[in-house]
Amino acid sequence: MTTPLGWQTARIAEIVPRGARVKSFFLAPERPFAFKAGQHVDLRLTAEDGYQARRSYSIASSPDRPERLELAVEKLEDGEVSAFFHEVAQVGDEIELRGPIGGHFVWDVADGGPLLLVGAGSGVAPLMAMVRHRADRGATPPALLLLASRSWDEALFRDELIGLESREDGFRLMIATSRDAPRRPGDHGRRFDRPMAAEALAGLPSAPRHVFICGSNAFVEAAAGALVDEGVAPGEIRTERYGG
Repeated sequence: MTTPLGWQTARIAEIVPRGARVKSFFLAPERPFAFKAGQHVDLRLTAEDGYQARRSYSIASSPDRPERLELAVEKLEDGEVSAFFHEVAQVGDEIELRGPIGGHFVWDVADGGPLLLVGAGSGVAPLMAMVRHRADRGATPPALLLLASRSWDEALFRDELIGLESREDGFRLMIATSRDAPRRPGDHGRRFDRPMAAEALAGLPSAPRHVFICGSNAFVEAAAGALVDEGVAPGEIRTERYGG
């Protein structure tokens, strides 16, 4: 487990909409720090009356570019912190940040592959850090990312991922949209299920050495269960859940 640095100020350098419910916030910390792909940070908001709210967000940006941290923040119905970011926060604002945090759900190019990544919604954020880290290092371990989304337009980082796949360096992308028909050969127009798990595994040249799954509780349980049913050892699967 990495010991996080103390609280520090980070400036919002850029805000990029990523669909109807998610925005990427690029934060410039006062003291940039080294982190591993898959780690997260804590954010702390303090109201004028002293009330504080904290939330954890995975870092979506590559650890090879620590000067600007990208956090994909999904607007949740009762999420007070996500509401602040979507409705109040502006470029130039300062917030409190602490990190990096987490030592289990991490991957480095030295860990090798094959690598199977399965993410739903904003759960793709830590997986995106892994994919970007792989690309920044020019590494070529076989890797497949299965991105589950409600619709094509809500598939986070879709265009960037399609571009990375086009490099033909051993990275493959599968998109599963539960409310849209598939747009590309090899994509799916349904929820993640066991046949899809089997197809993802078959898309790698050999059994995955590392498996990472991130999403809601229900999605993570379903995806992990399907992969175990297809022969993946439970001990090879690392999971992370989001919400709140």
